Amino acid sequence: MMGAQPSFPGWRLAAQFHAAPAPADWREALAARLGQRPRRLGRWAELALYGARQCLDAAGEPVLPAGALLRVSTLYGTQSATRASAQQCQAGLPMPFTFMQSQPAQMLAALALHLGWRGDASFITGRDTPALPRMALHEAAACHAPALLVGRAEEQGDLLETEWSLWRR
Repeated sequence: MMGAQPSFPGWRLAAQFHAAPAPADWREALAARLGQRPRRLGRWAELALYGARQCLDAAGEPVLPAGALLRVSTLYGTQSATRASAQQCQAGLPMPFTFMQSQPAQMLAALALHLGWRGDASFITGRDTPALPRMALHEAAACHAPALLVGRAEEQGDLLETEWSLWRR
């Protein structure tokens, strides 16, 4: 959990979304919101997209504002897709499509596409999850970004959790 939201001069928290655990129908809700199920995404990337979209919807934002920064963190990332890909390779199968789902950049590309945004995005795997919003707010302030979408997505077996915050100047 990202924990208590930091306060940062000049910034206000526009919206938050937290699902721990994700509701049983989260994939159906995402497909309904997007008008179709996202194609060729792994469950972890879909979960991140679900949380980010829910946060923007809570703020009444149809797209991520131009010039916004996007920062995503995780403790576990694409572990399940990576394991599945390795098992398929060990079984002698050609490079499986699952391999693409093991690449965190696929999640960032999906977020950009489905949030109607292009810009500065990054992903970090680490244990100090409360530090990400603080670091991201400092970075957004330094580059004079008008907004910051910061989130986390976790897939560990059947445990799915996602947490997002949208910050505005």
